[in-house]
Amino acid sequence: MSDPAARIEHRQPVTDAALPSELHPVLARVYRNRGVVETGALDTGLTKLPPPERLKGSEQAAELIGSVIQAGETIVVVGDYDCDGATSTALALDFLPKLGAARVEFIVPNRFVDGYGLSPSIARQAKALGAGLIITVDNGISSHAGVAAAREHGIRTLITDHHLPGDVLPNADVIVNPNQPGCTFPSKHLAGVGVMFYVLMALRRLMRDRGAFESRKPPNLAAGLDLVALGTVADVVQLDHTNRILVEQGLRRMRAGHLRPGIRAMLDLAKRPLANLQASDLGFAVGPRLNAAGRLDDMAVGIRCLCSRDSAQARGLASQLHQLNAERRELEQEMRDHALSMVQSEDRVGLCLYDESWHEGVVGLVAGRVKDHFNRPTFAFAPAQEDGWLKGSGRSIPGLHIRDALVTLASRRPGLLERFGGHAMAAGLSLPVAELKRFAQAFDALCRELIPATALERVYLVDGCLDDEHLAVDTARALESGGPWGQAFEEPSFEGVFQVAGMRVVGERHAKYSLRSPGGRRIEAIHFGGADVAKTSGQIQAVYRLVVNRFRDAENAELQLLAQWPA
Repeated sequence: MSDPAARIEHRQPVTDAALPSELHPVLARVYRNRGVVETGALDTGLTKLPPPERLKGSEQAAELIGSVIQAGETIVVVGDYDCDGATSTALALDFLPKLGAARVEFIVPNRFVDGYGLSPSIARQAKALGAGLIITVDNGISSHAGVAAAREHGIRTLITDHHLPGDVLPNADVIVNPNQPGCTFPSKHLAGVGVMFYVLMALRRLMRDRGAFESRKPPNLAAGLDLVALGTVADVVQLDHTNRILVEQGLRRMRAGHLRPGIRAMLDLAKRPLANLQASDLGFAVGPRLNAAGRLDDMAVGIRCLCSRDSAQARGLASQLHQLNAERRELEQEMRDHALSMVQSEDRVGLCLYDESWHEGVVGLVAGRVKDHFNRPTFAFAPAQEDGWLKGSGRSIPGLHIRDALVTLASRRPGLLERFGGHAMAAGLSLPVAELKRFAQAFDALCRELIPATALERVYLVDGCLDDEHLAVDTARALESGGPWGQAFEEPSFEGVFQVAGMRVVGERHAKYSLRSPGGRRIEAIHFGGADVAKTSGQIQAVYRLVVNRFRDAENAELQLLAQWPA
């Protein structure tokens, strides 16, 4: 991206940090910039996880599942059609039988037919499977009608979710959600797969106390951390200390070769070696392949890939996901280009875009692309399966909690919004076609009201500059090892002015640079998607990440340019 109107700001470090003296000085600076004040915050050992009893409802959930296990009843897991939902479902399918469940089935609502979450139709499907208990994963906190329908069918319900609840909770038997009222769990940012992991921890403890493992070993839940890490990273939840532990432990196991065949197959197809696996590989290589199934087809394909224990079968399923992801990329590119052209002449703060040819499974990605390009909260809409209705997906910027914005619109304009939900930075809704114009005007007006002007400026928050001494591979290695990096614990970025010594376009859209620092240091750089703004000479101001470029047996420092413009 080239943006001469952008502003660069340096992160402000905490000044009283007591960090180990042996830390690389650039990594120590990065940690201070993220508010890390003591060594304990860097300890990602499993013993540092908060205990499951601190998560409200987890012990009651264990008791409920335990009673179902004792009665030999069927458990039906109701998942979601994104990566977090798929990993949550796979985790439950893997470990509930190992903890004694006689029969575990799963249902993933079809995005285009069933809609989201536990609905009355899904409850009927669970009844047909003989469910004695429904466990929702990564959904359910707003499923009032679905829980009521399950109760009418004589099925008990356990909701495990992490989405923000409404004012009234569903009438489920047990709810486990760190964001429900009265929950004092220290991490409010667990992904759905993290919540399910905690329920399994509580259940294992209960079954141990009941003597279930007197004649056999209890299952090792650490074997599920590959799923937990993948779902946590892919759902872009904040990497607070708890989530950093879960992700780092999962990555360590995967680097050592302890991962399920489906994840290994997807990494192989993406050409991501295990030895140097990073959180970004899960977020940019595996997550999109799984999500493509839920966006374009049926997430059951993704879940079967995650659950497969047969390498050949897993490779075949991963190949299906790989192909779906290629189709998704092509479709997204077409929709994104169209969406960007629609905004060129508009002067709005809150953007709402719609085309009758768009695919409802991809509008969230398009909204994100437009939001990134214009730095404006954006909703993208596509026709829903239900005649006369639209499905919309929104992405926000810092300065607007997009779900709360929808709550405000619903209260101010009764009848405009009936079905919506989401997080601070992402939300979804259903809307009658006839109400689109009214919603677009109301959303724009609310954004103008709530978002301060400074939030609409494009600001690159960086960790300062690097001198020639630190434009080196040892610094890049230190930064790589200092992760996992992610939401709210962002990967380090820096800024500087460089002389362009050479540039060529690679892979159609990427700019490959040879740069020279003010001190004369020569370094290679890559700007993904930056061919259209590339410079062939002169000086550039760059925002970049310092990474390790591995080619054959060599390791070199390289800059990944996030943005650049003439200096």
